[in-house]
Amino acid sequence: MSLNENTIIQADCVEWLPAELRRQNQNPFADLIFADPPFNIGYEYDKYEDNLEYEHYLQWTRKWMQACYDVLAGHGSFWIAIGDDYAAEIKIIARELNLVMRNWIIWYYTFGQCTRMKFARSHTHIFYFVKDPNNYIFNKEAIRVPSARQTTYNDKRAFSRGKVPDDTWILRPQEIPDAFQPDEDTWHFSRVCGTFKERAGFHGCQMPEKLLERIILTSSHPGDLVLDPFSGSGTTVAVARSLGRRYLGIDLSENYVKQGLERLENAASLFEQE
Repeated sequence: MSLNENTIIQADCVEWLPAELRRQNQNPFADLIFADPPFNIGYEYDKYEDNLEYEHYLQWTRKWMQACYDVLAGHGSFWIAIGDDYAAEIKIIARELNLVMRNWIIWYYTFGQCTRMKFARSHTHIFYFVKDPNNYIFNKEAIRVPSARQTTYNDKRAFSRGKVPDDTWILRPQEIPDAFQPDEDTWHFSRVCGTFKERAGFHGCQMPEKLLERIILTSSHPGDLVLDPFSGSGTTVAVARSLGRRYLGIDLSENYVKQGLERLENAASLFEQE
């Protein structure tokens, strides 16, 4: 049966994904999943309580990760962004699901939330899992950058096409005014602040478009289906559309879905301006 795609659906991914899998005769349909779930730190969402008891949150996490795993194709990749409090639990649940970790990435930004009695938190964990370590998409040529041997040392031994970037993504806004320069091998991505032109405005937790661009380029081909089970501000589906991928977002909030669909209408033109 045909999949309802290239849209954002108002639903609970824990319920909708198993139902859709049954409708698809148990045929997994997602080539790439990017999930940025609530971190359970008391953030104010439209239709979700972000302050669950530990066991309740853990049980819910197992459910949505299982639902995503079940719809992920055999060659598929599963990326998850999470905060400090539950990063270890995500890793354990992934192991229980037989997911294989390719990278544990640290996205670091220099303007984290201010604190008085502890060090300021200025990073997010991004896990990169695959279902089959012998069969997955990794488009290294789409993400290569010049290496230090090329840009700094002028080393004749340097590989002419550059190198695959490292697993630390850094922003130093006081030193680097523009994100993701072609001559740098570290991922420089700012958090999306209120003054940024790409700010959607209706959702407080918004991932940078450039971050999603690299993930989607890495783990999918044009025409592949990119799934975001917590669509929120719609960044994943907007970037997927701009890169010629099929896409599907899911969110509990009618408001987020409505405004995400409005953002999708302008996704291509906005991306071209970057």
